[in-house]
Parts: sequence; C-alpha cells; structure tokens
Amino acid sequence: MNGIKVWLVGAGPGDAGLLTLRGREVLERADTVIFDHLVGEGLFKFIPSGAQLIDAGKNGGRHPVPQREIENILIKKAKEGRRVVRLKGGDPFLFGRGGEEIEALLAEGIPFEVVPGVTSAVAAPECAGIPVTHRGVSSSLHIITGHTKNYGPPELDYGALASLGGTTVFLMGVGMLPRICERLLASGMDRNRPAAIIERGSMAAQRCLTGTLGTLPQIASESTVKPPSVFVVGEVAALAGQFAWKKYLPLAGRKTLVSRPAEKSGELSRMLRDRGAEVIELPCIKTETLSNALPEKFDYGWIAFTSAAGVRSFFELLKKSRRDVRAIGAAKIAAIGKATAKALEERGLVVELMPEKSDGACFGRALSKAAAGGRILLPRAEEGSSEIIEELRLRGLSFDEIAVYRTTCEKGSFVVSEADIVFFTSASTVRGLTAACPDIKAGVACCIGARTAAEAAGAGFKNIRIAANATLEDLIREAEECSK
Repeated sequence: MNGIKVWLVGAGPGDAGLLTLRGREVLERADTVIFDHLVGEGLFKFIPSGAQLIDAGKNGGRHPVPQREIENILIKKAKEGRRVVRLKGGDPFLFGRGGEEIEALLAEGIPFEVVPGVTSAVAAPECAGIPVTHRGVSSSLHIITGHTKNYGPPELDYGALASLGGTTVFLMGVGMLPRICERLLASGMDRNRPAAIIERGSMAAQRCLTGTLGTLPQIASESTVKPPSVFVVGEVAALAGQFAWKKYLPLAGRKTLVSRPAEKSGELSRMLRDRGAEVIELPCIKTETLSNALPEKFDYGWIAFTSAAGVRSFFELLKKSRRDVRAIGAAKIAAIGKATAKALEERGLVVELMPEKSDGACFGRALSKAAAGGRILLPRAEEGSSEIIEELRLRGLSFDEIAVYRTTCEKGSFVVSEADIVFFTSASTVRGLTAACPDIKAGVACCIGARTAAEAAGAGFKNIRIAANATLEDLIREAEECSK
C-alpha cells in the first residue's frame, strides 16, 4: 500500500472558475475520480482523459450509490494503487459527509488529504448580490442543513434561531422550505423578514427569487424552484436587487461551450468569463505534429503560415532537424491572421504580410500580389482548406505545400448535452464536437469563417452567426449581439 492516497476535494458551487488552485492540481493528476451530481460540468476539463470516472450521483436526498458503498469504492481503488479523488460539491466538511469518508480511510490505514472548497452557503448568495454579512445589517452567519438524514425538516431550537438575528442560510432545503418557514414563524420570527432562494448559484441557469419569510414558499412553488438551491433568511436578502452585479455583464446567464484544443482554449474562455458566461471547455480535437521533413534548403521568397498550430509544428520540425530560425534565410513571412502572427512574433519573426480578412481566399490573393515571381512555402495542416491553393494556382504562382500537422477528433471524458452558445473556430472543431457529443443542442453557433459556418450548418446547427473578422473579439461580439 506504499504511495497510495485519497484526496477529498471541494468542487465549489458549480462554476469551474471557483475551483481552488490546489483542487485543480490534484484533479489534473487523478487516476480515479468519484464525483457527485452537483459537480459543475466545467470541472471535467481538469481531469486527465484516461482517468476512471465514477458517478456517485448524490443530489439532495437522491443517493443511487449509498454512502457506505462510496467509502468502499474509495478504499478499493486506493488499494489498487490509484490516485483517487473524491470530488464533492461545495466543501467536503460542510454537510459533505467528508468526515465519514475519512473515518473509513483511517480504519484501513489509507493516507488522505482534504482540499477545502468554496461553499455555496456563501458563494450562491454572493453571486446573486446578497452579502451574508454587511456592516450595520448583519454581523453573524448561521449555516444549517435543510433536512435531516430521514429527509424531514431539521430538528432545531427554532425559537433560539429566531432570536439570534443575523443571516441564516439553509442548504439542501428546497423540499422542506414551507415547513422550515412555518416553524420559524411559529417561533416568533417576523413574517416580513426578507428572504431569498437562489437556484443553481454561480451557474448560467442561476435564479434568485426574493420575498419575505411569509411569502417566499408560495413564490418558490409558483416558480418551480428545484435543487440545488440555497435559502437565505435575513435583512441582507433585501440587498439582492441593489448588489446584483451579474446584471452588468453582457453574457451573464449564458452557458457557453468552447471546443478548441486544450492548449488554445484558455484565452477565449477567459474572455467569456470576463463577460459573465458560464464556460464549459470540451477540447474535442487535438493537433499532432507530423514527421514530414522540412526542405533541406529554404530557397523561398516567402513562407506563409495559415495557423498558429502550423507555426508550432514548423518550429518543432525545425528543431528536430537540429536547425533554428536562421535556416529560413531571407524568406519573408506571411500570416493569415492575428493569432498566427502572434505565434510567429513570439518566436522572433516579424510578419510582413497579413490580409485584411483572415480567410484562405483573401490570404491567397494578398500573397499572390506580394510574392509574384517568387517561390512560396506553405507549412500547413494535412487536410487544410483548398481556398489558398486555388488562388495561388489561378495566378500561376510557384509554391510547395508541406503538411506539418494533422487535426484529429478527441473524445473527452464527459458529454455535454446542451449549451446556449457554442463557439467554433474551425471546421475541425465542428467535426470534433459533433463526434464527441452527437446529441448536442445549442441555441446559437458562433463561427469564425464561412467554411466553419458551412460545416456547422451541415452538422445541423440552425442559428449560426459568423464573426466579421477572424478574431476572438469579433467572435464574442456576435455572441453578445445575439444575447441582447
């Protein structure tokens, strides 16, 4: 049993951006992950593709896998020598039964580590604009489970709770909301005391319903509030409208899906989160550098790069042949767009040609004018767009095409069934997503380029928006326009 260990990791309230740095480090090295139903979809991007996933299914009273069986699975997988992560919604020690799992591990002599998580008791109200404490309004916080192990209302001294003041937060209490309110009222709490219930706090589907202790049960019933929800009682609940910060973000309430390769998804995801979107990263394609040899002698007037992936693979092959940037001699450099140009400039190459519009046809026409009479080298994808080639041939230019990388579909460790907006930056991302999630439903498909849009239409996406230019800024601008 030498070297085995179990990590109990708090997954936070749902939004992948609220996972702790330590939680991410542990997930990225996991062999087996046992997760609850309330774990946000966005967290699965941190789990290695080869890791074993076990759905424990726990969700507010619904326990398809009993707690004792979960503990047995933890022990069994740890004894197999696997790096086991128990991924729990919120925090492992706040009504998360983490202590019971530790007792089971201690009995077997299995080492463990606890990674605290952001609790929904604080995060869900905060995401709805409700501070659980506020100077001059509330100076204490009381967190209470919304049901007992027999799934009845919590057995509490409701009179004492009513006299405490401050803020009271009930977790997992949707089903017991009317009975909890009845007992608080019967114990003397003012029926006009502000109250709120936050459904799916921190997620795109977040809803915040406000009222009073006397009116909230009916409001929640009429609005069909479902778990996971957090019930807040206290004067701070009245601040929800004033402090609701998400309403200022243009993509708040939008569940977005990014299908770019893992190494390229970070910037787009960050830009979307900055605008309030819930981001699910599903890297369903990957790029692989081919073993094709680069020319022994670079007697070209121009080297034209059609993607940042092509730049990376070109330099990998250059290094493999024990050469560096000096090998290209006096060749001038062309790039199809800003991302490609940035990848070249990071490697010390100044781009001397970039078309006004970042597509193959425009690139081919611009290159034909600049490179007339000279030879061109095109390091590109194995199945790259034919548009640039057609333009060069039409104008009789001399060029050599070398496939330096290929793009393949990569089935991830989980499947996404729906999103408000999906983003496609190439035709291959469309093919990759539909292969990984064949039943995906999306309200809008935002695409870079007409070829990508045509691929999306062929895959069955109906509402398609095309970015004015091949930039992430324009891609997101389309998403903002259709979200107004």
